[in-house]
Amino acid sequence: MDVSCAFPTALDSPDHIALAERLGYHRAWVYDTPQQSPDVWMTLALAADRTERINLGPGVLVPSLRHPMVNAAATATLAALAPGRVAVAFGTGFSGRRAMGYGAVRWAFMESYLRAYRGLLRGETVEWEGARMRMLHPDGHAPARPVDVPILVGALGPKGNKVASELGDGLFATLQTPEFMKDYPWVAFLEWGTVLDEGEPTDSTHARSAAGPGWALSFHGAYEFGGPDAVRALPGGVEWLEVVEKTPEEHRHLTIHSGHCVDLNEADGAAWHAGGNSTLREVTLSGTRAEVRRKIDDYASRGVTEIVFQPCGPDVERELERFLDAAAG
Repeated sequence: MDVSCAFPTALDSPDHIALAERLGYHRAWVYDTPQQSPDVWMTLALAADRTERINLGPGVLVPSLRHPMVNAAATATLAALAPGRVAVAFGTGFSGRRAMGYGAVRWAFMESYLRAYRGLLRGETVEWEGARMRMLHPDGHAPARPVDVPILVGALGPKGNKVASELGDGLFATLQTPEFMKDYPWVAFLEWGTVLDEGEPTDSTHARSAAGPGWALSFHGAYEFGGPDAVRALPGGVEWLEVVEKTPEEHRHLTIHSGHCVDLNEADGAAWHAGGNSTLREVTLSGTRAEVRRKIDDYASRGVTEIVFQPCGPDVERELERFLDAAAG
């Protein structure tokens, strides 16, 4: 299994990617979350300039955020800056859309978008929004077409599986492990967590800062996909809802997604201190070195070929080192 990393795109992400290369990580993915991040393509371009070996890619791009020509041109640019090191992942948008108050992209739109995007990279004339277009970049403005870059699709259900199998080179998954993962030769699975010391409790200061942001996704996801009742079923869920429901419904998504994948917001902190941290090992890739290794082996048995770890907390280097050591067994 390849061991890769991911970062919630920040101004220091290029330096963290260079660090990941020195440590031996296979690939670095960065998030397309403009409501809380600098531009994903600018960040990847800087990372390409500061690295030589590590593979790079946006994981995941949200189609509604950019015209397919814009993403095709950006992809071609990155492929020129880091030849042979680029992969691109697309998803329907979790924080990339829900944190701005929108629902997920429809799979019919995703299918049309990917067909147009792939056609542009091949140098074809495609139709989008009633107009015909083609990449017209002269020599020196982009690599010659076709630009061959593998594409992963973030899919968890049957509609997504259909699009991924027809238009993707692999699967980008997180939070759930659908059975159809075993049908793909390349499955990147995004996880959060931390390697705990022997005997370290799940409510330690280190566990909170390093694994808490990933743990909080269990609340964010439960609320978005299952509503308040799904959250109440979680330890600390009542306390989480008490904070969230102070905010008027039309602004509630701003409260929920504040600090997403970076830190615990007020509601997350309330749930953590109310005993919600007891689920840390269940909902994140957290545990002792041996426990983390066993979890990675379990993912491999389900079809995962690339484990993607996002470090959190004040000591990114320590988190990357300890996870890579655990993954190596």
